[in-house]
Amino acid sequence: MDSKPFTEPGARPPAPVKIVIAGGFGVGKTTAVSSISEIKPLTTEAAITSMSADNTGHVPAKTTTTVALDFGCITIDEEVKLYLFGTPGQDRFGFMWQDLVHGALGALVIVDTRRMDDCYPAVDYFENAGLPFVVAVNMFDGSLGHNLEDVRWALAVSDDVPLITFDARQKLSVRDALLAVLHNTFKRARAQAGAGA
Repeated sequence: MDSKPFTEPGARPPAPVKIVIAGGFGVGKTTAVSSISEIKPLTTEAAITSMSADNTGHVPAKTTTTVALDFGCITIDEEVKLYLFGTPGQDRFGFMWQDLVHGALGALVIVDTRRMDDCYPAVDYFENAGLPFVVAVNMFDGSLGHNLEDVRWALAVSDDVPLITFDARQKLSVRDALLAVLHNTFKRARAQAGAGA
């Protein structure tokens, strides 16, 4: 049986690009990775225990939580393939973030405007790490609880950090959010290169 190569002879495979998808508990990280991944995503879901049950007020149907990471990938075009690493959302698993972020070009920080207090740690983490990131408000039930300028003010996010809306359940919406991360990363790299010239 003849087998065809994945790429044309002599063609280079797409460049691997690592993107982190981060945020608090129950904001839609696992859903986003699952919606877009071209492979069956690797998830490390475990049943919610009493330690995290008090966080389920706005997501009462949530019965599992990520305890290590989510992993998936999506080929953008012939030149770029994204490898997606979703962080665990609970504070007690925060020690894993440094390893997951290592080598990433950028991050998508998902926020739930129904629980603004849970959003600060992820935003602060990436501001302190110096990694380019985009803040993405997940449109739960297709609605936006606050306008984006109010969200920017509440999170104290600077104007140079893109703030977008998306729906973690919709593949095309997740794709657009990831493209925003890439554009932001490349824009920042060009600005730094220009400043160093």
